[in-house]
Amino acid sequence: MEQFFITNQDIIIKLVLAMGLGVVIGIERYIAHKSAGMRTYALLSMGSALFVILASAVINSFSYSSYISINPLVIMAAVITGIGFLGAGAMFKTESTLVGLTTATGLWVSAGVGMAVGFGFYSLAIIATILILFIFVVLWILERHIIDRISNKLPPRKELE
Repeated sequence: MEQFFITNQDIIIKLVLAMGLGVVIGIERYIAHKSAGMRTYALLSMGSALFVILASAVINSFSYSSYISINPLVIMAAVITGIGFLGAGAMFKTESTLVGLTTATGLWVSAGVGMAVGFGFYSLAIIATILILFIFVVLWILERHIIDRISNKLPPRKELE
């Protein structure tokens, strides 16, 4: 059995791609005037890739040891849990609405993009980024259109006294 070593070139490619895909998602969020923008998404995506690369390196380093058993899925679960805390901080409730839920879920799915890059699933990461942008841009336009159509047909809302 041959031990796997990740090269510095592989690490650079993975981290830069994860960062770049996070930037692309963050640019859209910045344009949409959301609280989390390019830097947040870039750091989140790259950080997720970093943790996966680190987990892979640790697993490979100890693969010949009978004393240590490491499961990469545990690392993924920890990253996802940690991102949940970031997402919770991005949300807040105003008088009648919850604000920041899309930003929180965008951060969460961006972590998945970073983890995919970290594990070397580049196509998956790129396809997911395209779909994330589709959700943020195209579905936002569709949502606005639907809301405008519905609000024009409904009587004005009465304010609570």
